[in-house]
Amino acid sequence: MNDSERQTAAVARRSIDLNADLGEGFPNDLALLDRVSSASVCCGVHAGDPDAIRHTLQAAAERGVVVGAHPGYRDREGFGRREQDLSTEDVELLVLDQVADLDRLGRDLGVPIRFVKPHGALYNQAQRQEEIARGLIKAVAQWGLPLLGQPGTLLETLAHSAGLRYVAEAFPDRRYKPDGSLTPRDEPGAVLSDPDEVAANVRALLADARVATLCIHGDEPSALAVADRLRAIVQSQGIVIRSFLG
Repeated sequence: MNDSERQTAAVARRSIDLNADLGEGFPNDLALLDRVSSASVCCGVHAGDPDAIRHTLQAAAERGVVVGAHPGYRDREGFGRREQDLSTEDVELLVLDQVADLDRLGRDLGVPIRFVKPHGALYNQAQRQEEIARGLIKAVAQWGLPLLGQPGTLLETLAHSAGLRYVAEAFPDRRYKPDGSLTPRDEPGAVLSDPDEVAANVRALLADARVATLCIHGDEPSALAVADRLRAIVQSQGIVIRSFLG
């Protein structure tokens, strides 16, 4: 086998997870579950309600989609996307309570919770603020679950130090800043909806070997279009769509 053939074989063997943030009360959950391999399910604090969450959990199980907890700030009015000033202990309890709530719902349906991905401002602050990151890590460590976050961040460093499995995530529908952080949502053009822009973003993200999962925001009106474009690009490169948990 020559170098070109080896490169082609390596690409063909590569897999990537597609995850969607679901259970938040938006209309595309079932359709997205037909397109993804993992689902980060709302825990009922920043959005959602028990009935919607149960429905999403059951639908994910029926489709063989791996389920994770998606805890966020207690801020339904701001959809969990407004930053908060919390202590490490406050964050730990916030996350522990939400994962426990989702776990109870999941156990009732026979659906295991297999990873944790924080939502919104909790997610963003944890990438760069030590108190928030440590609280999140302390909570996740008690569950012994993998943690999703951006690659090359403070959160990743602290998670590895704590012995957690860290799964690097990227966002096809979000614009990035030069330092690799996400452009804040309140800035113009932070969320991408143009198919060509999304496609260019996807190709750049797939070139980063650290990235193990790509996120689709279930609350965006363009979610299904983004998911379909994403799947098409991934499959055109011979990459297998599969959960990072196998």
